[in-house]
Amino acid sequence: QVQLVESGGGLVQAGGSLRLSCAASGRTFRTATMGWFRQAPGKEREFVAALTFITSSTYYADSVKGRFTISRDSAKNMGYLQMNSLKPEDTAVYYCALGRFGGGYSTATTDYDYWGQGTQVTVSS
Repeated sequence: QVQLVESGGGLVQAGGSLRLSCAASGRTFRTATMGWFRQAPGKEREFVAALTFITSSTYYADSVKGRFTISRDSAKNMGYLQMNSLKPEDTAVYYCALGRFGGGYSTATTDYDYWGQGTQVTVSS
């Protein structure tokens, strides 16, 4: 059984930074693609970033490219999302997820097998 627990959310002013963490239990973390998604009020959950486990390739949504960085420490079963130059439109609940794609990744929520409970990020203008 895999459990994911996000932390690090909070309230920050526009232009500020936050670092989200995702603590994972179980061995699956080391052989799965890690993804971060977000869901704003009244909107569907959307892809933010992904990191594959074989090549450690990273992928980002256009809206966060150049501002967010996804990383992981497999020895600690930890994933991270460094968010810089935050904008009010980044306000959302952020979720980490694990998916087994054989080294690839997906932007579809339905393709991921495990999800955390989410952490709220609020960016004030």
